[in-house]
Amino acid sequence: MQEHNTSYESGIWKLRLYVAGQTPKSVAAFANLTKICEQNLYGKYQIEVVDLLQHPHLAREYNIFAIPTLIRQLPPPLKQIIGDLSDQEKVLVGLEIKPVIN
Repeated sequence: MQEHNTSYESGIWKLRLYVAGQTPKSVAAFANLTKICEQNLYGKYQIEVVDLLQHPHLAREYNIFAIPTLIRQLPPPLKQIIGDLSDQEKVLVGLEIKPVIN
């Protein structure tokens, strides 16, 4: 827990991407996420990729029902986005990197 607080206080966004092997959707999700982070959070993010084929128990532990799934761990609160993250606008709003415009 201390590590999370330290990371957040330093302004680092911690993102975890759950995938199941190297499927085209998983590869696309990682590429899209990396592009979004480089363009909007340059130098202020960490991406952890969790392969549920190697760690299937984590799907139940973290309530992962579809893949790929992105979870923003920091800053709080947790945010979850499902899909290949190809809709950049949806990802920016979903992660609260960009405010919702009415």
